[in-house]
Amino acid sequence: MVPDLETERLRLVPPAGQHAELYDRFYTDPAASGHYGGPLTPAQAWSRLAQDIGHWQLRGFGVWVMETRAEGRAVGTCGFWQGRDWPRELTWWLLPEARGTGFATEASLAAIAHAYDGFGWADVQTYMDDGNEAARKLVLRLGGDIVDRIAFPDGKMRDLFTIPRPDRF
Repeated sequence: MVPDLETERLRLVPPAGQHAELYDRFYTDPAASGHYGGPLTPAQAWSRLAQDIGHWQLRGFGVWVMETRAEGRAVGTCGFWQGRDWPRELTWWLLPEARGTGFATEASLAAIAHAYDGFGWADVQTYMDDGNEAARKLVLRLGGDIVDRIAFPDGKMRDLFTIPRPDRF
C-alpha cells in the first residue's frame, strides 16, 4: 500500500489514472520535460504514468503526485525511482506554472523524511545531468553532498549526492 504524505501546502498521493492529464501536460511540453526524457507523445506520457504506478509494485517505493491542499490541483511528482541497473534516486518534476513556489523543496523534505523513517533506508541519494542547474541547486538546499562521480548505464558521468534526514519532519 502506498502511503499518503502531507506537508503544509501539499498532499502527496500515489499516481493513478486520474493523473493522466498532469503527465500529458508535463511530458508533451519540450521546455518542461527536457531534463526528463521529453518531449514525449501523449501515448508515451501515458506509459510513463503506468511505469510510475507499477514502480510501487516492483520496488516497494516510487513517486507521489503533488496535489495542492487548498485546491486539490496536481502540480507535479516527487519521490523515488530506480531504473534497472541504475542507483536509487530522489526525483521530482513540476509543471512550469508551479516552479518557483517551493513545492519541490517541500515535497522533497517529506519524501526524504519518509525514506529514512518509513522505509528505514540508511541513505537517500540523487543525481542529475550536469546541465540541470535547477536540480543541483535544490539538492544543495536539501543539504546534499557529492559523495562520488560515477558512470551511469547511459554512458554519462554524473555526480552522486547523499541527502541527510531533514530536521523539519
